[in-house]
Amino acid sequence: MSVTEEQIHAGQAVYTARTLKMYDFIVLGISNKWIWKCPTRRIEAQYDAQVSANHLDVGVGTGHFLDNCHFPTVNPRVALMDMNRSTLDYASARIARHQPETYQQNILEEITQPIEPFDSIGINYLLHCVPGSIPEKAIAFDHLKPLMNPGCRIFGSTILHEEVPKSWAAKRLMAFYNHKGIFSNTQDTLTDLNEALTQRFNNVQIETVGCVALFSATTR
Repeated sequence: MSVTEEQIHAGQAVYTARTLKMYDFIVLGISNKWIWKCPTRRIEAQYDAQVSANHLDVGVGTGHFLDNCHFPTVNPRVALMDMNRSTLDYASARIARHQPETYQQNILEEITQPIEPFDSIGINYLLHCVPGSIPEKAIAFDHLKPLMNPGCRIFGSTILHEEVPKSWAAKRLMAFYNHKGIFSNTQDTLTDLNEALTQRFNNVQIETVGCVALFSATTR
């Protein structure tokens, strides 16, 4: 599949200053529990277990998880990376107490900005918005590897289309989002996700909750 600029921008263009105000209620409050069958508290628990005092979040959403997670120190280094300026502004304002670094970046492109590496990287609900199959999307992991210290934990979650249980409502909503270009996950499988991670990292763990895959791994 040849990924176009239009497809890349479609997956993030929906997140405007106005829609971000409704995101937590619609996605984290309703869709996660009732549609995707993965309550938000499961993702919150993943952040608490994996986040470090030197953390980068990629695909930042509203900043909910960074706002609510328990960092192992009172003064963590926190950085945000997203190609959407609106989400960067919204999330950075929400966690302003951490004085976050912000980087506007398309994760499908090589990262050329000089950035000090991290001990943990979170990629939450991003991959299912990235066009292409998982083997194609996995170039994002390659682009992030130079930003990972030895032993860095990379973790996150993504909504899969195949090899996971989907209710009637999940099938309908997923089809609608894919039609609109908000999602691009019609080829996303659990097998491909596992393979993409095991090819690049150690200690790969994947847990499926509903149609969501919660994953973690460490650098080699």
